[in-house]
Amino acid sequence: MQSRLREFNGEPYTRRLVSTVRGQVPENLPLKGGKALDTEPTHIIFPSAVRYVDLGSPHLIAGKADGAENVIRVKATVRNFREETNFSVITESGSFYTFNVKYAEEPLLLSVEMKDFIHDGSTVNRPNNALDIYLQDLGSESPKLVRLIMEAIHKDNKRNIKHIGSKSFGIQYLLRGLYTHNGLLYFHTQLCNTSHVPFDIDFITFKIVDKKVMKRTAIQEQVIFPLRAYNYATVVAGKKDERTVFTLDKFTIPDDKMLVVELHEKNGGRHQSFTVENEDIVRAKVINELKVK
Repeated sequence: MQSRLREFNGEPYTRRLVSTVRGQVPENLPLKGGKALDTEPTHIIFPSAVRYVDLGSPHLIAGKADGAENVIRVKATVRNFREETNFSVITESGSFYTFNVKYAEEPLLLSVEMKDFIHDGSTVNRPNNALDIYLQDLGSESPKLVRLIMEAIHKDNKRNIKHIGSKSFGIQYLLRGLYTHNGLLYFHTQLCNTSHVPFDIDFITFKIVDKKVMKRTAIQEQVIFPLRAYNYATVVAGKKDERTVFTLDKFTIPDDKMLVVELHEKNGGRHQSFTVENEDIVRAKVINELKVK
C-alpha cells in the first residue's frame, strides 16, 4: 500500500495484537470446497480511515478493501512461513497500530474489528507513553485534538452567526458558527428540511470566487477542500435537520472576492448556497483547547 504519511512526532503508543493471516502463491491455488483460498484474506476494520501501512516481511501483502477507506486486507504470499513477522498501520485519527503475525492454515478469524480491542480514550485513562501522530494535512495540529474540537462544537450547538444562510424550496442551509484553532478553521453548518420530501446530499463545495464575475469559470474559482468532516450526513429526512462540522486549512479572502459554500441535491434541484466575507473569517471565534480535552 502506498504511504501518504509524511512524518510523525515522538514515539507513539502502539496497540499490539497477535494476528494470523492466510494466503497462497497465486501460481498454485489449492481449492477448498471449490473456493480458492487466496480470495479469503484477513480483513481488519479500523475506527477511522487508513493512511499508512508498513509490512515487516515480503511474506505479507496488504491493500485497502474496495470502496472502504478504513478496511485493509492482509494475506500471505507464501505458504507456511515459519518466522513471526509484523506490520504497522497509521489511521487518519492519529492512532498507531502494530500487529504480530503468524501463518495459519485455518485462522480463527477472517475479519477483525479493532473497536473490540481498544478502549475509548475519552472515558479511560491513556497510557503515559501515548503520544499523538501528526499528519501533514493538519499541520501542527493533532488529529485527536481536531476530532475533539469538532465534537465539542457539534455538542455545544451554539449559533454565533445569524446572518449567513439560504432558504428555498422548503430547505434551509445555515452557517451556525465559525471557529479557529492553531491554523485551522471550523465551519458549523446546519441543513433543515421543512418539507416532507427527503433531501439527498450529492456534494458540498467551498470556493473562493470574484464578487463582480456573474458567470464564473473554473479558472476564476479557487476550490478549498475540507480536511475533515464530523457528522457528515448524506440524507436529511422530511421535517428533520442535520448539523455538520467541517475543518479547513486557514485562509483569508481578498476584498474583491468571497467564499461560496454550495450544497447540491442528488437527482434534484433544491440546491442551496451562501456566501462568507473576509470580515466573517477574521472574526472566527478562537477555540479554548482546555475546554475540549
